[in-house]
Amino acid sequence: MGTTLIVILVVIAAAVLYIISIFNKLVTLKNRYKNAFAQIEVQLKRRYDLIPNLIEVAKQYMKHERETLEAVVNARNTASGSLAKAAADPSDPAAMQQLAGAEHQLQGAIGKLNVVMEAYPDLKANQNMMQLSEELTTTENKVSFARQSFNDQVMAYNTYRQSFPPIFFANTFGHPQDASLLEFEDSAEIQAAPKVSF
Repeated sequence: MGTTLIVILVVIAAAVLYIISIFNKLVTLKNRYKNAFAQIEVQLKRRYDLIPNLIEVAKQYMKHERETLEAVVNARNTASGSLAKAAADPSDPAAMQQLAGAEHQLQGAIGKLNVVMEAYPDLKANQNMMQLSEELTTTENKVSFARQSFNDQVMAYNTYRQSFPPIFFANTFGHPQDASLLEFEDSAEIQAAPKVSF
């Protein structure tokens, strides 16, 4: 009877340790995708900070294009608010969808600004504008890399959460749903480097 009891205790201990490892892995993967979202947040905030500077330089040259400038500022403010909601809970699918929509609107407003700026050759040649444009392009690339890293971490989390046997324990351990990927509506355009011309 002694060896049978020892075998049963060893099996129970092994099962408990395995369940603990499932819990720890779920927590680790969730923290990784949250950290990856924090990197997106840093880059998006940098871009949102660059846009007012870009607008200020453009205002000096584009006195008759107030609507376009205001549309960019409004889209930037909306995107910034959406980013704050998504940053509060990166696992909220609605917040991620709202951020993706706001980013789409911002990209559209910046695109319109670029078209309007084509009519102002002095603005295109302005050293401050060229520097801001380069920083914006670099930041766009960083956003793309950060988004890819985030989506990779979300995939790792979702794959582990959906696999057997973690799927049986995920809800119990506070992981009731898959994390949402951050997919922008214009993902085909985002794959290409942004074209900013002044």
